[in-house]
Amino acid sequence: SDDRRTEIEHNAEDFSYEDMIPNEEVVITVSHQGYVKRTALTEYRTQGRGGVGSKGVSTKEDDFTEYLFTASTHNYLLIFTDKGKLFWLKTYAIPEGSKTSKGRPIQNLINIESDDKIRSIIQVESLADQDYLNNHFLVMITKKGIIKKTTLEQYSRPRINGIIALNIREDDQLVNVSMTNGRQHIVIAAKSGRAIHFPESAVRPMGRTATGVKAITLNQDKDYVIGMVCASEETATLLVVSEKGYGKRSELEEYRITNRGGKGVKAMNVTEKTGALVAIKQVTDSDDLMIINKSGITIRISMDQLRVMGRATQGVKLIRIGEGDEISSVEKISREEEIEIIDSPDLESESPETPEETTE
Repeated sequence: SDDRRTEIEHNAEDFSYEDMIPNEEVVITVSHQGYVKRTALTEYRTQGRGGVGSKGVSTKEDDFTEYLFTASTHNYLLIFTDKGKLFWLKTYAIPEGSKTSKGRPIQNLINIESDDKIRSIIQVESLADQDYLNNHFLVMITKKGIIKKTTLEQYSRPRINGIIALNIREDDQLVNVSMTNGRQHIVIAAKSGRAIHFPESAVRPMGRTATGVKAITLNQDKDYVIGMVCASEETATLLVVSEKGYGKRSELEEYRITNRGGKGVKAMNVTEKTGALVAIKQVTDSDDLMIINKSGITIRISMDQLRVMGRATQGVKLIRIGEGDEISSVEKISREEEIEIIDSPDLESESPETPEETTE
């Protein structure tokens, strides 16, 4: 017979391991002791506000889930640590695990120091689009209230050992990192229940290793920054959550704009009953919220169940907290149509107070 006339050529450049992996939304969890995993989003159902929650995470003794968020499997994850270092990781490189498995040590995936901790994770679809990289920024806030803004382009060249994202003083640590378009509203909240709101333009772009500038004046030595929101529009609503399970959703415009570096205004009426502020998030009616306790209990709440309230009120009970337990993590996650929503009776707000604004 005739020789085969067609030739099959194998070109390695036309095929990659990533091509075999479906690009889909997954839930990433990171524990306090640094265990990480990815889980199918469908393993998490939605519950009504005020519910006790379900056992969602199996962790080592004295460990608990600290970060929980959704990510696309093909995205880059920019992982920022307490000490201001940055590491890069593809989402699909995180080992898959069930909702109740403990995951794998993060040290197996990135070269993080044993005494360092993950503090914030930013998703980026591609690190090759120069226009996107030059027109987006990473805004960072530290526990002591120092803020820094740098172009995303300066963090677009992955290195296996990571890089310094910002220089942090010895008595300080990174709290949160957000990606912005340069024209957003920044709101920074403190443990004491106060928050400051100023335009992003009040923070000029700086070099990658710069220390930053003062964002907020804290009330006392024991006060510290617990979170930051970079809102894209003035019609946004902000959710604040306390360690004993109280939450309140208010309009961004209720947080009046002040100069960067001031004391801000009251975000929540913090009392012994509510406990200190632990989280601030930008939310819409179409968002869901995942709350995780230190005991490992999780509850997922639909934001359309939580009405908008005044800024300085105490809020409503989002989750019942057991004796000696407290909230460890609050994260906004995507809503899936197929996930069952279990309604609970609507709760009235407790101890509403006249909104108070102590500007200093």
